[in-house]
Amino acid sequence: MIRPAEVDDGPAIAGLEQLAFGSDAWSDGLVADGLSGQIPGALYLVATSQTVLGYAAASLFADVSELQRIAVAPEARRCGVGSRLLARVEHEARVRYSEQLLLEVREDNAGACAFYAVRGFTEIDRRPRYYADGTTAVVLRKELD
Repeated sequence: MIRPAEVDDGPAIAGLEQLAFGSDAWSDGLVADGLSGQIPGALYLVATSQTVLGYAAASLFADVSELQRIAVAPEARRCGVGSRLLARVEHEARVRYSEQLLLEVREDNAGACAFYAVRGFTEIDRRPRYYADGTTAVVLRKELD
């Protein structure tokens, strides 16, 4: 099930954040701020079964929205969780009249690059030394109907 995240989901989201992003992870405080509504335009979603299996964080604004994060627990990968989270983010962006969805992905993350390419995202830019370890970010865009 995909649902809006609640404040009580914070520890699970923060744990997935650390697992997925390591030195580039958001702080627990930033996650808590997003969940409590202190960041304008922030949307947090979680995929759940008995526990939180994954989450997505996005900034949704009028014409352009941005997928900030998407992460899935190792035991739930390749089961469609990430696809369902992304589809829900796209839906939420559309109902808020966004015309496109942007995101950044590490250029060395071939799996993520392929995941987004299959779902209609195309490269529009690169940001050298974007990540803490100096890796370049690939900026992707998808036009929304």
